[in-house]
Amino acid sequence: MKKYLVIVEETATGYSAYSPDLPGCIATGATRDEVEREMQAAIQFHIDGLREDGQPVPEPQAYSTYCEVPV
Repeated sequence: MKKYLVIVEETATGYSAYSPDLPGCIATGATRDEVEREMQAAIQFHIDGLREDGQPVPEPQAYSTYCEVPV
């Protein structure tokens, strides 16, 4: 089991998500729950495609942090 960082952003029509470790792997949804479910399925689909093509599955490397700045 691997854990990939997923970035979720609110859009004008719902939410979009992507994983920095899996270029081209994206998902959208009307709600946060929906986009998270869709992204989990997209990651599995992406990894299955890499394996079928004989390509290596990238190791998770991205991480998140916050920077505090005065405003």
